Amino acid sequence: MVDSNNCPSLVLNADYRPLSYFPLSIWSWKDSIKAVFLDRVNIVNEYDQYVNSPSFKMKIPSVISLKDYIPHNHKPPFTRFNVFLRDDFICQYCHHKFQTKELTFDHLIPRSKGGVSNWENVVTSCSHCNWKKGNKSLQNSGFNLLKKPQEPSQYSLRLKSKNFPSNYLHKSWRDYLYWDSILEKN
Repeated sequence: MVDSNNCPSLVLNADYRPLSYFPLSIWSWKDSIKAVFLDRVNIVNEYDQYVNSPSFKMKIPSVISLKDYIPHNHKPPFTRFNVFLRDDFICQYCHHKFQTKELTFDHLIPRSKGGVSNWENVVTSCSHCNWKKGNKSLQNSGFNLLKKPQEPSQYSLRLKSKNFPSNYLHKSWRDYLYWDSILEKN
């Protein structure tokens, strides 16, 4: 029996670019094989491991591409992780870099005072600075922002996300994840 955690498939759009970089678009080997049989994907690369049934034997796909192109949303989703990514995992108040588990986000104009949760009003904050700022506005907190928050482009988040690769990267994925990286000069 094959462990699905050991053989995930990188999912590419029909143009052979990953559907997303972070989180990386991967499917379990079971979902990949199902998609192959439903004729929804092309197999681009394979593992050396097989899956067997009484009537067939098949190598497990390591890279698959969708047959139908899925257009990318040009506006990035407003998520906690994307706020951290936009702010480079740096507290916008004390200007120190933190691990994800040590971060939270803060509303510049507190929600209790009419502040909304959007790109322009939410920043990355460490727990200490968030607690210290409390329910005060930025002007009354004594803090200075590292940079003014704004909505990032999908492209800028994609570039930043390449610095945070998945915990699992099979060698067959490299050509598709880093195809637009600058090549080394000799």
